[in-house]
Amino acid sequence: MAQAQMQQVVITEPGGPEKLAIQTTDIPVPAANEVLVKVHAFGLNRPDILQRQGLYPMPKGVTPVPGLEVAGVVEAVGSEVSKFKVGDKVCGLTNGGGYAEYCVVPASQTLSIPTGVSFTQAAAIPETFFTVWANLFQMGRAKVGETVLIHGGSSGIGTTALMLCQALGIKTFATVGSQDKVQAIAHLTDAINYKTQDFESYINEKTDNHGVDVILDIVGAPYWERNLNLLRKDGRLVYIAFLGGAKVKDAKLGPIMMKRLTITGSTMRARNIAEKAEIAQGLQQHVWPLLTQGQCLPMIYKTFKFAAIQQAHMVMDTGEHVGKIVVEVI
Repeated sequence: MAQAQMQQVVITEPGGPEKLAIQTTDIPVPAANEVLVKVHAFGLNRPDILQRQGLYPMPKGVTPVPGLEVAGVVEAVGSEVSKFKVGDKVCGLTNGGGYAEYCVVPASQTLSIPTGVSFTQAAAIPETFFTVWANLFQMGRAKVGETVLIHGGSSGIGTTALMLCQALGIKTFATVGSQDKVQAIAHLTDAINYKTQDFESYINEKTDNHGVDVILDIVGAPYWERNLNLLRKDGRLVYIAFLGGAKVKDAKLGPIMMKRLTITGSTMRARNIAEKAEIAQGLQQHVWPLLTQGQCLPMIYKTFKFAAIQQAHMVMDTGEHVGKIVVEVI
């Protein structure tokens, strides 16, 4: 490695995109169980926005540099790493620090880029695919023959969930916030514009009042009652965010008992390295073959250059994107 320093993005203080700045720092050294990746591209995710706003701080001892997913080439490996070697093309779920020219990633959270997948596409995979696999398929137990409702269907998480369900033969509905977004994901699902249609009535009509088996929700409190109404017996409600509010007033518990519902949720940041490794193994086994076949490739809304990180965040702040926003470093 010829150079000793790199550029990275830092949050100067909580606030808007203008609080992001590029600084020069030393290239990190991988720990025994890590790989050092020369970053070709990294993806933007909602936790990055929350972290920038001061609402989702990194755990103690973890780099404050944002960035949860990268794709690039292995530059160095730790002493205990045997799975990867210098020169391998990889993508990985970071523990932070992805907004940089170089990033260390636990080897257990690193995966070889599938054949035929570009660095830009690969950079849009880890965070959303780890999240969807863990929540919708491991915790939510979605399976063939069931029906799934995805709230926020046009987001990076939403489009990933819909593509995987489609590839695995699972019927879906999705809520989105505009007619343009309905059209943008019409090839993946039966989409509902929640601003002009009541999703509960729509789904009941389409399912002869049978509802759905699993709901993946990012909205939270405002959808609580309608979610419970729509779930079938033994249904599962999985929360990965609560953008509309985290507190439900006057919640009725009867439907949960009568229909034997399971209500759960998780954040990726709180998971330990062993849990993330298990998710990676599930993706390797079940999803990587699909990607190699050209299926379920992430929908890329727009790409930006490294120096335009503020503009990339501005676009994500609008919420108008469909799929992922990616920053290309090389």
